[in-house]
Amino acid sequence: MAGVSTPALAAAVADAGALGSIAVGAVEPSKARAMLLEVRSRTQRPFNVNVFVHKPARAMPERESAWLSALAPAFQRFNAQPPSRLQAIYKSFAEDDEMLRLLVEMRPAVVSFHFGLPSADRICALKNAGCFLLATVTNADEAHAAERAGIDAVVAQGWEAGGHRGIFDPGGPDPCLGTFALVRLLVRQSKIPVIAAGGIMDGQGVRAALDLGAGAAQLGTAFIACPESSADDDYRARLFSPAATRTTMTRAISGRPARCLGNAFTAMAESIGLPPPDYPIAYDAGKALNSAAKASGERGFGAHWAGQGAPLARALPAAELIADLAREMRV
Repeated sequence: MAGVSTPALAAAVADAGALGSIAVGAVEPSKARAMLLEVRSRTQRPFNVNVFVHKPARAMPERESAWLSALAPAFQRFNAQPPSRLQAIYKSFAEDDEMLRLLVEMRPAVVSFHFGLPSADRICALKNAGCFLLATVTNADEAHAAERAGIDAVVAQGWEAGGHRGIFDPGGPDPCLGTFALVRLLVRQSKIPVIAAGGIMDGQGVRAALDLGAGAAQLGTAFIACPESSADDDYRARLFSPAATRTTMTRAISGRPARCLGNAFTAMAESIGLPPPDYPIAYDAGKALNSAAKASGERGFGAHWAGQGAPLARALPAAELIADLAREMRV
């Protein structure tokens, strides 16, 4: 998950025998380059680079103004002013030529797409660079689109998963399929490998996914508590608190549906009753409010991404966690 993955975590997972991953969808290409170089300085093994392929944000001044007005009391509580205007703080890989050039140059073993698929020419450029391509999908239609586009394998993200939901069109219908139901559907209908994601926290869960036909399992929430992740102390404490049993899917933080630990921000957002601005414009407001809250000592306004399996989290170094997962698969 962006904001939690680090080069140290990716390298530790890779050296332990799994596929480590770094998320660069929320950073500029220069920062992405530094992250890739750091991973390579720490490990010689393959790793994945994840990018966001959302539709470029639509500016909606009236909605953005109404959202800022609704958040104004919270800013005032922390003796701060909301931003005068909001902007798209992340650039989509769909239009980021510099990030494409970087990936073609650096040739990571695996590149994964979240929120959609890039254009055919971008897919071709990455495949010509030798990259194995993954795409997150949440339903059969998205999986078929990925297969037609030449993607090598799909990540079947169930409704249980933490972080941003990878649905291609967040404004369209969402069948909210659970991980195992989605895996079974895609294994039967797809000609390319299926990777299970969502709610998987231990080796028994991995084995269950493989038994259902998945070629692999992707875990995110399971690694938040690893010392190599960038989760702060409050995030870690919440992960091991009753909040872990009350994850919620919300658009309020970023403008796209995402599952996180319930906190003061998500509770407040439920009472607002307004649609947030488009992704990632809404994130501009969310990050500003979190910064104001933290400056006043309030830690309940962050993006504490976590899936429904959060109560099963373990605070272990990544290598030990991988070893435990492997051992549990054999039990």
